[in-house]
Amino acid sequence: MREFPMSELQQRRHQLAFFVLGCFLFSQASEAEEIRRGLSANQVTAIEKSIAAEMSRQKLVGVSVGVLRNGEIVFTGGAGLSNREKKTPMTTDTVVNWASNSKPVIAMLAMQLVEQGKLDLDADVRKYVPEFPRKDHTITTRQLLCHQSGLPHYSNGRVLPSPGARNKQEELNPLFAIKRFDRSPLIFVPGTKTEYSSHAYVLLSAVVQQAGGEPIASQLDQRILKLLGMASFELDVATHGQKEWAMGYRKNSAGKIIPSPEQANAWKHGAGAYKSNVNDFSKWAQAVMNQSLINAETQQLMWTRQKLLDGTSSNYGLGVRVEGSGRRLKISHNGSQAETKTRMVLYPNQKHGVVVMCNCNYADPMAISTAVYKALSTSR
Repeated sequence: MREFPMSELQQRRHQLAFFVLGCFLFSQASEAEEIRRGLSANQVTAIEKSIAAEMSRQKLVGVSVGVLRNGEIVFTGGAGLSNREKKTPMTTDTVVNWASNSKPVIAMLAMQLVEQGKLDLDADVRKYVPEFPRKDHTITTRQLLCHQSGLPHYSNGRVLPSPGARNKQEELNPLFAIKRFDRSPLIFVPGTKTEYSSHAYVLLSAVVQQAGGEPIASQLDQRILKLLGMASFELDVATHGQKEWAMGYRKNSAGKIIPSPEQANAWKHGAGAYKSNVNDFSKWAQAVMNQSLINAETQQLMWTRQKLLDGTSSNYGLGVRVEGSGRRLKISHNGSQAETKTRMVLYPNQKHGVVVMCNCNYADPMAISTAVYKALSTSR
């Protein structure tokens, strides 16, 4: 059947339906472990309305949000649907892929190893992963962390794998996952440019594993997950009906919102393979903001804009995007995959921040975090 564009009246009705649905599902999600702490009723209502309004404007299926103030998690909530076809609500239990918000996690593991004297940021990565083929120029761990490695992302250069079939089970080890791109030529001399690369973070995952002397999963469990109580955090293997997993959605060529094909991103490891519910995403953001996982000196290094070889400062620290300074210091990272869009934005010197998880790959999570901030600033 042919699809016709909606009239202005139909569009308004459609947006109103999304708005009402968002508000309704906030009220229906009370059985999940939502957090409402240190906020007035007006502030909670304002936050929920701001999220519902953005869901309506962007025509989103499901959204979950966490809000931090004074170094504490003061709000978590889900709105809309985690699975539209099954009418399953999006709650604080719903598990969503972090996509590239996984990168600050592997960066944190790396910085912990730096603290322990097990990892030299400026040594050749082949010191730790000799399996990685020699390139025309040396690549350092620091350059992996701040996107100055010269390794291609997905489509900005030639991505050449090692010959031979890939085994998904083997790729649960990052030493095998790097074979997807390890023969790729560098797209620039390391240190001369800043260009985002997920492949760099797959290699970083292998570096962390080898430098730490234990599998990535063990290092995560011992040094982050148990400390923070992040029980829902895990690697994004194929779901096959996994409990609480959010269905992903995209727009087709006609603008219709349809389910996204299921993708298992486990091979990406710290580049984009981690997932959890919003409560655990909020716990992670709180730990980053409060310097709970590394000391203040190491954290400051992580939040320092890294310079190119010509002395120019970039907008990246070690694992995060860095803007502003002093009281206005802003630490952030976004995530984008076929099934999700996520955002973490923190103002560590003011002790507040917002995290956003969407199960729509056409979402603008920054607009949601901005709307939440505006709601808090205009309500008491």
